[in-house]
Amino acid sequence: MDHPATPPLPAQRQPMPGLTEAMDPRPDHGETSYVGSGKLNGLKALVTGGDSGIGRAVCLAFAREGADVCIAYLEEDEDAEETRRLVEEAGQIGILAAGDISDPAFCRRLVDDAAEALGGLDILVNNAAHQATFEKVEDIPDSEWEHTFAVNIHSMFYLSKAALKYMKDGGSIINTASINSDNPNPTLLAYATTKGAIHNFTAGLAQALAPRGIRVNAVAPGPIWTPLIPSTMPEEAVKNFGKSVPMGRPGQPAELATAYVMLADPRSSYVSGATIAVTGGKPFL
Repeated sequence: MDHPATPPLPAQRQPMPGLTEAMDPRPDHGETSYVGSGKLNGLKALVTGGDSGIGRAVCLAFAREGADVCIAYLEEDEDAEETRRLVEEAGQIGILAAGDISDPAFCRRLVDDAAEALGGLDILVNNAAHQATFEKVEDIPDSEWEHTFAVNIHSMFYLSKAALKYMKDGGSIINTASINSDNPNPTLLAYATTKGAIHNFTAGLAQALAPRGIRVNAVAPGPIWTPLIPSTMPEEAVKNFGKSVPMGRPGQPAELATAYVMLADPRSSYVSGATIAVTGGKPFL
């Protein structure tokens, strides 16, 4: 089957954190394909990194399944507004929350504000992430290492802990891990290390919260065509992005949405501590 994002992809580069509209080809978030069936009717969700990429696809799918959504993002107002439009077009409440999740105080405020605006909180999707490419370990600044950990894993602890004040039996926390959790890319050392930590954090938190009826799971994407790619990788790597997996191409954000919906669905009540791999055929152990 032909696919619009099959390598070689057009050479392109964007400043961090990247914008959806500047990508060629434009990612598919399920705008014309995702059809809901009421799996999340009446539920309230907070999605970090919800402005674009995987986060946008998740917000769209959740809304079409009947959930109201708080779309948390750093500063990409244009992308965030488009995500809110898609949520509201589905007939659900969509609210925007801009800020830096590397700040513990913002994380706590974000959860409180989301729960107040939505009238509760049933689902937390810890999806936002930072990455940068370095060929040599000596080139990684200490500040880059620390910032990657602050955004990618420390925030998950702050947000999850804050969410427990609102989550009842049946609540769901979903963390975005990565194929890098299992098969680290050496040029993404800081990012890959945090993704390994997320895998372990998910397994431990699932056990800690099981007696309270709150489920914790992760999704481990392979190479996915999002603004993170042209804004953090060299042009040659972008051209060949996804070529190395068995399917020979990057995945589209829309192709992950069903995994997040399944993990958020209250009917998945015995699924906790799991990591769902969406990797284009590349094994995940």
